[in-house]
Amino acid sequence: MPAAVCHPQIFFVLLHTMKQELSILIPTYNDVCTELVGKLCAQAKAIDRLDYEIIVADDGSTDSDCTEANQAIESMPGCIYIKRGVNVGRAAIRNYLARQAAYRWLLFIDSDMSIVDPAFLANYLNSTSEEVVYGGYRVGGGDMHNLRYLYEKAAEGGHTAEKRQQKPYKDFHTSNFMIRRDLMLAHPFDERFRRYGYEDVLFGKTLRQHGIRIEHIDNPVGFDSFEENLAFVEKTEEGLHTLYEFSNELRGYNYLLTFVNGIHLGFVKAAIRLWHRLFGPIERHRLAGRHPNLTIFKIYKLGYYLSLTKKN
Repeated sequence: MPAAVCHPQIFFVLLHTMKQELSILIPTYNDVCTELVGKLCAQAKAIDRLDYEIIVADDGSTDSDCTEANQAIESMPGCIYIKRGVNVGRAAIRNYLARQAAYRWLLFIDSDMSIVDPAFLANYLNSTSEEVVYGGYRVGGGDMHNLRYLYEKAAEGGHTAEKRQQKPYKDFHTSNFMIRRDLMLAHPFDERFRRYGYEDVLFGKTLRQHGIRIEHIDNPVGFDSFEENLAFVEKTEEGLHTLYEFSNELRGYNYLLTFVNGIHLGFVKAAIRLWHRLFGPIERHRLAGRHPNLTIFKIYKLGYYLSLTKKN
């Protein structure tokens, strides 16, 4: 059977569709990401005519074992490891990486993700978008006693490109996306976001306000590193403080905010606050223990957030 022949016109389109310059940008904090960088480096080297660089920026890590391990990145072809002494936060470190980048296209990947597709970079480079592309993430195996794993697994059905494209600006995360450098520099992350959470949500809103299209594709990274239950509860609480601080900016872009704003009776909010004051510590103990429950997690989040709003 004769081999398939690529028509010259199709080859011309593919050649000029593929992006030829790529800066891969990885912010990290207390994570060893040498394996991630190694896989990305191998894929980039295998792509013909691709000018690339991989820049890892350490955002003031406190774990010296991680920073020492990540020094190995410097010996990988086309890779740069930048150790910063002060933690500036998830928004500012991404803006910093964008300014450091040399090439037209920027690919941001979180340092705790993994590469699950040998054609991961090629899929991005062959995308038709000329603005922003989000590839999503795939939940790996985990422990049924781990709250973060249960939470991510329950949301897994919404991670497909088809689902995400229905609400392209609300279902956007910074763990794995590509953007033109000029767009990123013109519309940077809001550096007021110093605590954990929601800087990606506001970034999605900003893109929508400026008419910048997000294309959603199925090109996931692997998400298989889940923090301990207490750490995830504490991270969630920190995120709820961020949500409260920027509730006006995030209105309409968060399900919890929408739900809370839909409660128009003051006594209902008061009852939820009272419940949280009485039973919140018990719920928190359960969530941080060996038998977390997602329903309790939702109730705890609602009560915790309303406790921040006082009588509003």
